[in-house]
Amino acid sequence: MPEDERERPATHVSTGVAPSGDAHTSTTGADAASATDPDATAVPTSPAEWLEVLRAGEVEIEGRLPWSSNYSFLVAVSHRELRVRAVYKPGRGERYLWDFGGELFRREVAAYELSAAVGLDLVPETVLRSDAPLEAGSLQRFVDADFEQHYFSLASEPTHDLRLRELAGLDLLLNNADRKGGHVLVDFDGAIWGIDNGLCFHAEPKLRTVMWDFAGEAVPDRVIEAAVQLSDGVPATVCSLINEAEVEALRRRARALVRRPRFPAPGADHRAYPWPLV
Repeated sequence: MPEDERERPATHVSTGVAPSGDAHTSTTGADAASATDPDATAVPTSPAEWLEVLRAGEVEIEGRLPWSSNYSFLVAVSHRELRVRAVYKPGRGERYLWDFGGELFRREVAAYELSAAVGLDLVPETVLRSDAPLEAGSLQRFVDADFEQHYFSLASEPTHDLRLRELAGLDLLLNNADRKGGHVLVDFDGAIWGIDNGLCFHAEPKLRTVMWDFAGEAVPDRVIEAAVQLSDGVPATVCSLINEAEVEALRRRARALVRRPRFPAPGADHRAYPWPLV
């Protein structure tokens, strides 16, 4: 079956919110949104604090994010004196994919866990929540970003070159099947983030990305160090979220990258680019 025909209709989700996206894109509720609520008396100051809030906080839906094939919601998360914003992706709102199946939200969390475990820190803090308003799903820190920017505009700025290469290298390990240009954000501190990582970790080669500019060039050292780590063993936090075949495929990709530490070129035997590009 062609990849562009693999989606089935999403499960209907009654939210009380009018449908209005790729997560983090602009919407009426998100236009003025920031990661922290202006009424909060304190803000998280470390990844550990963000994870605590996301894991333990009370979740309140503020609105739906537009343009996504799955349901994604901007939510407020309150914990003690902290009140932050996050992107919530419930499993009930996913379109079933013939090749990936369901529970894509688990892959969102696995992508964060892998990025954090190997020290690349390119995915915003993301956790599993089984007690969220629409039941089990992923909850990811909302990134205060310049949403006019995307991969194609950021690639022209030399200051972002290394982090973009590291993100492209991370995608090789993740086997990311959907790295659109709009899935690359820059926050107001200049940090690069990769979001919308639900189509990752398939056991078969699935890489589809817009980040082919580095084909044939050396993969950054930090990514190779990460590949060495994964060759020796995949973190338990990742193994708990994907199946055994996917864990072993991740190790194979890591070992292959260590043996040949260069970016691949797009092949002719599968779709190399996602659609839409942004």
